[in-house]
Amino acid sequence: MKNFGKIFIYENLKEIVNPEHTALVIWDVQNALVGSVFNKEDFTKKIKILVDRAKHKDIPVVYTKITPLPKEYESSWRLYTSMRRYNIDDPEKLPQFMKPGSPEAGILESIKPDSSDIVINKHTASIFIGTHFEYMMRNKGITTLLFTGIATEFGIDSSARDAANRGFYPIVVEDCVSSSDKEMHEAALKSMKRVTIVSNSFEILKTWE
Repeated sequence: MKNFGKIFIYENLKEIVNPEHTALVIWDVQNALVGSVFNKEDFTKKIKILVDRAKHKDIPVVYTKITPLPKEYESSWRLYTSMRRYNIDDPEKLPQFMKPGSPEAGILESIKPDSSDIVINKHTASIFIGTHFEYMMRNKGITTLLFTGIATEFGIDSSARDAANRGFYPIVVEDCVSSSDKEMHEAALKSMKRVTIVSNSFEILKTWE
């Protein structure tokens, strides 16, 4: 680690993912999305291993859940994109997506949060918008954020870039993120390599041994 005035600059992955200042983000690993990813078996296996190891190392684990606003409080843009997705011309006909308390909105059973974890209900593709996430991480002394979950080209991409812009060290765990679209998943990872750190779970776990 290098000192630049009062700034500490990490020099390698081991320093960056030190459990003392690292948090693990589990982005939208909800039942409705898990079933559609292109590599479900490998994805769920590896993310469970990473979550279990992080908890063993006392690394804070933060889960996010898609929690839509009531339709009348959604933005015009959100309604527009939802109508396109469902090929519907009337917002009143839009189905209720991720209804709180429904099975589809639940987090995957094998990695579900326990009482020591944080669960954030959010309404956008960035973990920082409309939540207290950044405030909480600053208070906890967190400087590194490990991003895992669904979908790589949406919330993972948006949140990791947002983290970098706010001065955190963003790590995208490439074998613990996924999507229903393999091509877009791979394109997003390639793009994020230019603005974040893209690593795999094996490399991260090795530093925690």
